[in-house]
Amino acid sequence: MAESPTTNNDFTRLLVDDKEIILVGTAHISQDSVDTVIRTIDEVLPDTVCVELDGQRYQALINKKGWESLNLKEVIKKRQIPFLLTNLALSSYQKRMGLQTGVKPGAELAAAAQKAEELGMEVELIDRNIRTTLLRVWRKTGLWNKIKVMASLFGSLFEKQELTEEELAKLRENDTLSSMLDEMGKLLPSVKQILVDERDTYMAYHIRNSPGEKILAVVGAAHLPGIIGILQGDEICATTISDISTIPPKTTLSKVIPWLIPGIVIALFIGGFFFGNREELANAAAAWVLANGLFSALGAILALGHPLTVISAFIAAPITSLNPTIGAGFVTGMVQTFVAAPTVRDMEHVSEDLTTIKGWWQNRLARVMLVFLFSSIGSSIGTFVALGWLKDLL
Repeated sequence: MAESPTTNNDFTRLLVDDKEIILVGTAHISQDSVDTVIRTIDEVLPDTVCVELDGQRYQALINKKGWESLNLKEVIKKRQIPFLLTNLALSSYQKRMGLQTGVKPGAELAAAAQKAEELGMEVELIDRNIRTTLLRVWRKTGLWNKIKVMASLFGSLFEKQELTEEELAKLRENDTLSSMLDEMGKLLPSVKQILVDERDTYMAYHIRNSPGEKILAVVGAAHLPGIIGILQGDEICATTISDISTIPPKTTLSKVIPWLIPGIVIALFIGGFFFGNREELANAAAAWVLANGLFSALGAILALGHPLTVISAFIAAPITSLNPTIGAGFVTGMVQTFVAAPTVRDMEHVSEDLTTIKGWWQNRLARVMLVFLFSSIGSSIGTFVALGWLKDLL
């Protein structure tokens, strides 16, 4: 069990079992947070410094040439474009806020790790893998809440909000953060549970089990109340951590639906072949090709895809619509990557470019993602339009 915490302006100190745990709550785009972290490490000289990062985000912070290792073709093959896009949207929002304060998002976390390494201290990355977090949100959230999350996420990219260091300091206050989290819990309880509560549990567990007798943990101020409460309670069992570190499987319905429409279409064509008019069957086939091809090609055009990409959308969509294992976006994304490959500049500046509507189309990496999404959406629309035609023709 933990003793009551003691707090000063910079940190909160807890005694948990035989360990002294010092918690520093930060804002991820604040120079004041960077200075506070470095000063606190110098003052308390901990055995271990824990930071609110996973391995992927840590490498992204310290590796300035990280984009050179991005294999966009592999990302498309593994169907990770939506994940990449969401991740970029999140980092883009933080980066836009950081541009106002002149501080790179997560700079205080990188500074904490760097300072600890300079002083020969242990560094522990205590946050859950970001892909696991995002997939848990996606698969454990209902359709309506998914729509609200995506609308909020992409709407925030274009908000004109100015933040000063004084306003950031106010946001770090527990009362302000608690009221914001309570409001989020009312609107999106499942999202708040996964994004905040589960990560509080995950980080508290790893803080408590970090090596050394004096542990300093640097976490976002929003997580501070939750982590303190958990550390003051009973020890967390490893089974709980295993449970919240698992990506939920797809539901049976989500597995069946992609095959349902192709099954209906194939059944209609088979029925038309044996029992219908052969001329109408030819018209139905033409309707299927035109509806899928034209709408998918239109999506590629709206994304300002290369002419070869537009042609590939028209050709691929009628075929891929009958095969859920490969989508039109897979083909068009690949073609766009080959014929208009993103430059190093595009990759390095994509987060900044995504903060403006114009930037989405000017940045070649963003354009590949738009081609992938718009041609996929167009193909889906075309499938439903074609189904209406088939119903009348067959």
